[in-house]
Amino acid sequence: MRMSARNRLHSLLDEGSLVELGSELEPKDVLKFRDSKKYKDRLASAQKETGEKDALVVMKGTLHDMPVVAAAFEFSFMGGSMGSVVGARFVRAVEQALEDNCPLICFSASGGARMQEALMSLMQMAKTSAALAKMQERGLPYISVLTDPTMGGVSASFAMLGDLNIAEPKALIGFAGPRVIEQTVREKLPPGFQRSEFLIEKGAIDMIVRRPEMRLKLASILAKLMNLPAPNPEPAHEGEVVPPVPDQEPEA
Repeated sequence: MRMSARNRLHSLLDEGSLVELGSELEPKDVLKFRDSKKYKDRLASAQKETGEKDALVVMKGTLHDMPVVAAAFEFSFMGGSMGSVVGARFVRAVEQALEDNCPLICFSASGGARMQEALMSLMQMAKTSAALAKMQERGLPYISVLTDPTMGGVSASFAMLGDLNIAEPKALIGFAGPRVIEQTVREKLPPGFQRSEFLIEKGAIDMIVRRPEMRLKLASILAKLMNLPAPNPEPAHEGEVVPPVPDQEPEA
């Protein structure tokens, strides 16, 4: 089961600490793009359905009292596709982390670059990657959390550039989808291809973390990287069940 961007950030950050960043940024149909439907109409529909202006939500706050900046994709907004606003908000997140001298966490859930923005969408791959280089120069941790699905231009840029790349169980992670690859190479792919468990066996990601354990795991890792005291264990939630992630490809 996919989580909304806001639910994910509220479940991660300490209650009462959240401040949203970049909410004033809105997408524009500069190219007047139209396929079977006008891009501006697709945007209006996605905004109405999700209550979001675009596919990435960024907040700063604290995690076990440690200052952090966190970003999360809203997959319900046009498949979490990356356009100019997503890129701009991610860069805003990096800039805030640099200003506050704190770690950055990003939860990815995206089908890739937004075709309706053409080159302006593709350039966000370079823009976001260049911004992360500043985090590396400063020695600040960036943790990328890959959720189902993380594909295309997002997986080919900042989603795989974490100091640690963590995935949720059974998340689909890759560039092209399995069906596209099978049609191209004309071979049957192995079971579980591009899923988290397959990728960790091949060394493509660093660890798999279940959703109920994510908050404490991230806090523990970041505390160690920032030379801070380890966080206190969180109370167990009895009977908590994590719904399975469906075995499906993201829609194009």
